[in-house]
Amino acid sequence: MNDHPGKSPDHLTINVTHRDDPVFEVTQADAFASVRKYPNIVVRGPLFGLAAQGRGERPRWRLLGELDTGFPQMARDELNSHLWFKAKDDTEDRVVRRSLLKAVARLEKDPVNEVTADGVRYRIVRADEFARIGDSRLEPPRATDPDEDGWDLDAPDPSRTKGFVVDHAAAVGLAEGIDRAGLLQLSYTADRFPDDVRADSQRALTTHPGVVLLPTTFRVVERKELSWSMVTGQYATPQGARRALVHHLTRPVPQLPDLPDMPELPAWMKVDEKEQAIHDRAAKKFMARRRPNELIVRGRRYEVVRVERVMRIGPDGPEKPRPSDTDDYGPSQIHPLMDEEGNITYSS
Repeated sequence: MNDHPGKSPDHLTINVTHRDDPVFEVTQADAFASVRKYPNIVVRGPLFGLAAQGRGERPRWRLLGELDTGFPQMARDELNSHLWFKAKDDTEDRVVRRSLLKAVARLEKDPVNEVTADGVRYRIVRADEFARIGDSRLEPPRATDPDEDGWDLDAPDPSRTKGFVVDHAAAVGLAEGIDRAGLLQLSYTADRFPDDVRADSQRALTTHPGVVLLPTTFRVVERKELSWSMVTGQYATPQGARRALVHHLTRPVPQLPDLPDMPELPAWMKVDEKEQAIHDRAAKKFMARRRPNELIVRGRRYEVVRVERVMRIGPDGPEKPRPSDTDDYGPSQIHPLMDEEGNITYSS
């Protein structure tokens, strides 16, 4: 039986297109070559963030941040702050401010995953982070990934995730279309995942049968004998991750002010000067290379790897946190009280 006569719903549509564009052709060829070289995937786990759906005849969900937190409550706190500052800075309308603050009050008390304020739906959304692997090596950045060459360690990292429109039916190239089709049945099956996590993952294949790939990010990992451990957070470009590795090697302890009453640092926080000199030399050699993706220091192997995120989509949009997605803490008041006039009450 055809459950969807005529046009398929957007959350089930993968719209593949072709562009007569040399850059598009090279990017597609690079993607196909990479998938052949790194044919398998390793799932790290879920990440959480914020999305908003505005008004309109066919409104799309749009990501409001980086989608890089490891717990749903961290994303709820992020939403709490987003709405509180909108009420403080973005409106003089008492009705609008009242609506925003009502949503804030609810987020302070209950672990809710969706609120509506001023006619906009806000949702806590999840995605699974994964990397491709082949011959026991995680995939490095591709030649066609957006990149740059600066080494300013204090340069801000650009964002390709914030503002991303979650549109399952948007046209994509053949390589991404094939990737998404291959991810449709992705679920947690390994024994290392608890039973409830595996059950929720299997259930999501039915409740949220579509998938969207979010903008690629990059991390530095340390390769060990049988595993990898994360060294840095996610970055929008490979160079951002490379700078983070140099920062990790050359700035291991925050610079503390030189005050007369400053207590002595504990032993575990002190830097071994000889060890630091080795790290500084390694970082200097690393920076002398153009777009390096690997560094070995004192037997420790650091790699810049390409990380992807897949978001499941259902009839009502992006997937929310699952019952088995756990939190270390619950909701709380994180900003001072504000009234509909914009007056803020600071507790004494």
